[in-house]
Amino acid sequence: MQEIVEQIAMYVARGKVSKTAWWPPDMKDQDGADEFAADALKKGVPPSVLLAGCILGMERIGKEFGENKAFVTNLIVSGVAMNAVLKHIKPYLESGEVKRKGTFVIGTVTGDMHDIGKNLVSMIIKGGGFEVIDLGVDVPTNKFLDAIAQHPGCSVGLSALLTTTKRNMATSVEAIRKTYPGTKVLVGGAPITQEFCTQIGADFYSPNANEAVGYLNKWV
Repeated sequence: MQEIVEQIAMYVARGKVSKTAWWPPDMKDQDGADEFAADALKKGVPPSVLLAGCILGMERIGKEFGENKAFVTNLIVSGVAMNAVLKHIKPYLESGEVKRKGTFVIGTVTGDMHDIGKNLVSMIIKGGGFEVIDLGVDVPTNKFLDAIAQHPGCSVGLSALLTTTKRNMATSVEAIRKTYPGTKVLVGGAPITQEFCTQIGADFYSPNANEAVGYLNKWV
C-alpha cells in the first residue's frame, strides 16, 4: 500500500491531474491522479490509502513552497490534482468510512475582499486531511460564530490582507474567545505578525500554510 501512497503523492506534488492534462511536460499523455485513483478503488485499495497519498503530496509541495522552491501556480495545479483524487473518495468521506482529522473554518475578515492567500491555505489544509469550511471574504464576526456553533470542536482561521482590517480581525478573535474559549484560532495575511497574533489573543500565526497544518496536527 505504501507504493500506492507514494504514487498518489507524486501525482499531487507534481500536479499531474489526468492523462489529458499538459502539465508537467515530461508526463505528457501519461495517466494522472484521476485515472490512478479510479483504478485503485476498482482494485479494492482502501480510500484511506488514497487520502494518505493526497496528504503526503500536499505536504511536499507545501514544504517546497515554504522554502521558495515552488510557486503559487505549482500549489494551484497540485490542488487540482488533489481534488481529482478526492472526487473519487468523496462518497467514503461523506459516509464516515474515511475519517477526516478535524474541521477547519476559514474566512477573510469583514471589509477585506482578498482571497488568494485564504484559498491557498484552504487548499493545503484540505490536503492535510481536514474538512475545510470556507466562509469566503468579507466575513462578519457573527458568521464565524455561527460556523463554530455548527461545527463543534473545529479550529478557525482568519485572514486579512489590508492593514485597515486588522482591527476587524481583532474584534472577531475577541468574540470567538468570549463565546467559544476552547476554540483554536489561527491568523494570517500580509499585515499580520506574531506580535499582533499575541496582542489579539489568537493561538497561532504562520507566514505559510504548511506550518498551519503542522500546528493543527498537534491538536487532532
